Amino acid sequence: MTTPENLSLEQKASLTSGADFWTTKAIDSAGVPSLMLTDGPHGLRKQAEASDHLGLNASVPATCFPPAAALGSTFDPELAERVGVALGIESAIEDVAVILGPGINIKRSPLCGRNFEYVSEDPLLSGGIGAGLVRGIQSQGVGSSLKHFAANNQEDDRMRSSSDVDPRTLREIYLRGFERVVKDAQPWTVMCSYNRINGVYASEDPWLLTQVLRDEWGFDGLVVSDWGAVEDRVAALAAGLDLEMPYSGGETDAEIVAAVRGGRLAEDVLDTAAQRVLDLVAKAQERPPVPGPLDVDAHHALAREVAGRSIVLLKNEGALLPLASEVSVAVIGEFARTPRYQGGGSSHINPTRIDTALDAFRDVAGNRVAFAPGFTFNGADAEALRDEAVVLAAQRDVVVLFLGLPDAEESEGFDRAHLDLPAVQRELVDAVVAVNPRTIVVLSNGAVVTLPFAEKVPAIVEAWLLGQAGGSATVDVLTGAVNPSGRLAETIPHRLEDTPAFGSFPGSFGHVRYSEGIFVGYRWYDARRMEVAFPFGHGLSYTTFSYGEPTAAVNADGDIVVSLAVANTGSRDGREIVQVYVAPEASAVERAPRELKAFVSVEVPAGSMREVELVVRREDLAYWDIRVDRFVVEGGSYRVEVAASSRDIRGTAFVEVGGDEVRLPLTAHSSITEVLAHPVVGPVVAQQLAAMREQADGAMDAGIMGDEAIMKMMASFPIGRMAGFPGMGIDRAQVDQLIAAANA
Repeated sequence: MTTPENLSLEQKASLTSGADFWTTKAIDSAGVPSLMLTDGPHGLRKQAEASDHLGLNASVPATCFPPAAALGSTFDPELAERVGVALGIESAIEDVAVILGPGINIKRSPLCGRNFEYVSEDPLLSGGIGAGLVRGIQSQGVGSSLKHFAANNQEDDRMRSSSDVDPRTLREIYLRGFERVVKDAQPWTVMCSYNRINGVYASEDPWLLTQVLRDEWGFDGLVVSDWGAVEDRVAALAAGLDLEMPYSGGETDAEIVAAVRGGRLAEDVLDTAAQRVLDLVAKAQERPPVPGPLDVDAHHALAREVAGRSIVLLKNEGALLPLASEVSVAVIGEFARTPRYQGGGSSHINPTRIDTALDAFRDVAGNRVAFAPGFTFNGADAEALRDEAVVLAAQRDVVVLFLGLPDAEESEGFDRAHLDLPAVQRELVDAVVAVNPRTIVVLSNGAVVTLPFAEKVPAIVEAWLLGQAGGSATVDVLTGAVNPSGRLAETIPHRLEDTPAFGSFPGSFGHVRYSEGIFVGYRWYDARRMEVAFPFGHGLSYTTFSYGEPTAAVNADGDIVVSLAVANTGSRDGREIVQVYVAPEASAVERAPRELKAFVSVEVPAGSMREVELVVRREDLAYWDIRVDRFVVEGGSYRVEVAASSRDIRGTAFVEVGGDEVRLPLTAHSSITEVLAHPVVGPVVAQQLAAMREQADGAMDAGIMGDEAIMKMMASFPIGRMAGFPGMGIDRAQVDQLIAAANA
């Protein structure tokens, strides 16, 4: 087996950068083959001709599964794992060693142009879905590349901007999902992001790539750059970035060689990176050749199943859905005929086939369906197309109105300027509803949009971008062949001004201040008791579910086990997403009113009941304590809420959790409160203060010790500044003695 010791300095350096756009360098004389890495994460994008990042040259046909924005709404890591298996199979057939995905960056703002490629505004959900995808992909002997590490939450100035985020927010919100995937699924590779974090490029950050990722989380794979993310190759190598992609023309290889020979870079650092590349090669070679052919039909069927499970029924007044078999339907909207099924940019898939909703409707309903485009994607002929659609709407029992965001409005590389649907579509809604109030709106979008018509229409279906089988899956849901079970993985606000990052997105002069802190997504809206259009976790069904009284108990591992019964009280089989939100009853730090800590997708036949058990990991109860730079679980009573959304709490239980010990060294800057809380000197000081208060109560001039209000105020005073205060009876020498005793 080849090792760095068998290679020359130049050969080792060559291993740490690409041979071209998608492959690593081979060293034929040492028996080291080249590996191919290709884009994902919702389908294989292997270019059949010359490689280019923009995808101008055609890629091989592959199954386009629903992007992460849709997959996240399934709240089902097991389903994500099945998608991962399919992605792994297709990659193996094409002899791809690593597929670049999943992407699990937090949806800090709904304006991020790449939100279609990310899972959620919540790190637990993002981490759970991401881990499922990684497990599935790697079960087929293909590596995944977890991305984009880290705090990459916008496209504007993404190659240079600094995400300026405090340590607690970074750990609890923006790193926690990555930590879950690394610990649960061990991806073969992690891809560093373009941006800087608190002024340091992610590719050059030893704290991020070595201390956190490897030393704390135990990652043992390879760190690869995002394509073109490396500013200083030598600094990046020293920080823990193993593989620069794509090919740099040999310039950065020469920089590494020069740095080693000049004593500016230790050769063992290069050896470590080269060994990780060799380890990746060895893993890829363990997979036997997979000749294929691809079972196109089976993978298309899976894509259709996942798409159906991703659709969120937001509103259904009067049980307008599912559509009755005898109704006549006006299908309006160009998206029904020309579906937008994936986002733009590097993850653009060449699908094996495309289902349209219009064709699927015609297959099911025949001549009961009539179509009018209603609008064009570029806004041309708006008035004539609107008038035609209005005439059709008035003639039919029900209107199914397909609206959404055109390709030009959201993509990798730029952020959205607003949350609105195009004006021609908003005007079309008003015109159609005026002649037919039985209007169902179906949305095609990679990120949330405002819904000013929500009170005007009886039914709204959030159909996201659903991949190549999305058209058929949408009709499956509309006609009742599939009972909707998707839940919102991100909050739908009333307006942009309500969103957490408003005012600090996308930043200015190369810096983005994460001013909302930990209050991202539903944490923000719930903490402020702010009205939203539809809350995180929301989604309706064609049946109804009731929840039994939950119980919560701490097991031997310190995890909280939550148990309850879920009954399907309706007439249709269905699937319910049970969500568990947790919060301590009291906390030393600012916390959200509730945080998602467990969830499960459970299928319950009509008239049946299922016993459900969910486990809240103890580690997920912790907050990041900036005083000791680690996660800490606070002791005390925790409120455990079983819910159908963050705003639909179905039952509550309380449980006592033992806390982690946090012992801080006392200094002259420690407050009276902190001194009193110290396990060694606290009781002594408390006894002394009690004696002094008792003495002061009997004195004519009690001084400061006789004023209870002032004593409360003084509780936050540093102990070192108390020396010499009237009535305190303590001097500097005694303070020093106290501190020494505490820290002995």
